[in-house]
Amino acid sequence: MKTPEQLRSHQWYGTDGLRSFSHRARTRQLGYLPEEHLGKPVIAILNTWSDINPCHVHLRDRAQAVKRGVWQAGGFPLEFPVSTLSETFQKPTPMLYRNLLAMETEELLRSYPVDGAVLMGGCDKSTPALLMGAASVDLPAVFVPAGPMLPGHWRGETLGSGTDMWKYWDDKRAGLIGDCEMQELESGLARSPGHCMTMGTASTLTAAAEALGVTVPGASSIPAVDSGHDRMAARAGLRVVELVRQDRKLSDILTEDAFEDAVTTVLGLGGSTNAVIHLIAMAGRAGVKLTLDDFDRIARTVPVLANVRPGGRTYLMEDFHFAGGLPGFLSRITDLLHLDRPTVSHDTLREQLQGALVHDDDVIRPRDNPVAAEGGVAVLRGNLCPDGAVIKHIAAEPHLLRHTGPAVVFDDYKTMQRTINDPALNITADSVLVLRNAGPKGGPGMPEYGMLPIPDHLLKQGVRDMVRISDARMSGTSYGACVLHVAPESYVGGPLALVRTGDLITLDVEARTLRLDVDDAELERRRAEWTPPPARYERGYGALYNEQITQADTGCDFEFLARPGTVQDPYAG
Repeated sequence: MKTPEQLRSHQWYGTDGLRSFSHRARTRQLGYLPEEHLGKPVIAILNTWSDINPCHVHLRDRAQAVKRGVWQAGGFPLEFPVSTLSETFQKPTPMLYRNLLAMETEELLRSYPVDGAVLMGGCDKSTPALLMGAASVDLPAVFVPAGPMLPGHWRGETLGSGTDMWKYWDDKRAGLIGDCEMQELESGLARSPGHCMTMGTASTLTAAAEALGVTVPGASSIPAVDSGHDRMAARAGLRVVELVRQDRKLSDILTEDAFEDAVTTVLGLGGSTNAVIHLIAMAGRAGVKLTLDDFDRIARTVPVLANVRPGGRTYLMEDFHFAGGLPGFLSRITDLLHLDRPTVSHDTLREQLQGALVHDDDVIRPRDNPVAAEGGVAVLRGNLCPDGAVIKHIAAEPHLLRHTGPAVVFDDYKTMQRTINDPALNITADSVLVLRNAGPKGGPGMPEYGMLPIPDHLLKQGVRDMVRISDARMSGTSYGACVLHVAPESYVGGPLALVRTGDLITLDVEARTLRLDVDDAELERRRAEWTPPPARYERGYGALYNEQITQADTGCDFEFLARPGTVQDPYAG
């Protein structure tokens, strides 16, 4: 157990020098008594709350519960506002700023008198960003997930945010519903604070955080407005103080075994394809080598057991929570997990899962009745994606999982939006829609453009899925035969840049292949004619991003942040 003199914050507060005198005086200026903080673990509460982030709008209140837990455990809590990454509002995409929040997290924790941290997030990019930055500093830390919002409701139907937005928007374009229905849906789709209540990116990544062992047990699925969420936040505050005293750092938790279990969890949940990029980046910050091949290998061993939309067909996250949550889910795949690794709450995952139960076998399926026989994401290779691509095949129409069709190519998203319904394109249900210049550099930021819209005339014929290929991402709430994360991206000269309208493309998910059916000589001729596009940014953060961003298959981290190396703690005297 750490003594007060061994705390990191002691360098700021505990010596006899001028600087410590100044630090103590300024803490009195903040209104704190000496006995409130001297000799106690200082806990930073990193809060991504903001007025324009509906997923996190309740975190201002939850921070008070975290503080309550820290005080009860004998610590000293300090709340720090950090960047909010609002999936709904931030353009061109919060993915452009994931690494900025990771940098802010790292430098804030390193530069202040902090002994441990509680990380508060949940909207898609905030979870990996906070954990990436905290892993680079390697202090004791606990993650507090924002929690899913309440289920949506409209005219007797239960709605899933995101997933039903796409569905009913297509119905409107097909002429099946009108403006009155859409106005009602605006008020019924998202009914409370919290992130998407489908198994979208937010729920997938908070579940991954729990599987990694950096939350208190069961935290990831508690509805945002449930009183249990307040209790969970207080428990996290209690726990982080004990972690500081035990000197149990994130590096003790974020091991290779932990990341394998997180991948297993994501695939067994039928989770978002975005988790592939984020887990690779998070693992890299923890010094763990995680690759696309690991996802493909593990996918062949784990069934999909979570019957939660969009990979499942029926339920939402509140149903999942009351069916047993992640502890119940993990209890059904213990033979696939590394049970002897530590978590922030227990010495072993085995101990943490003792007594975990499933209360509804249709929400969390037994192994002999899975939603799908193998993990919900497949990794593709071929001459169109030499460094890999991904597809969430359980959310696609089965007849499209082996398909050959002629490409219809769009050079950018704006052009696609403007021309997708142009009859001159002769788009049929067999066409393969191709979007390029939407990757990490080309997007910029790899926006969620990958669920390309189906032309209106096909929607009116009843077509609801087509093969779509891009170097973009798509929302975890999306669905369809969408091939994503094509690497290397077209903007840097990847093979996607060479595709022309009319070229045949073959997708074979079972064989894990994606091929452009054009001979090598013709591709070389096209490559010789290709010219790089101009840089998206000439200055500012965007220029740094463009210079440092890596490709999708390696996690889209910044090269200078992902590289190994040590950083000295600041001298506080």
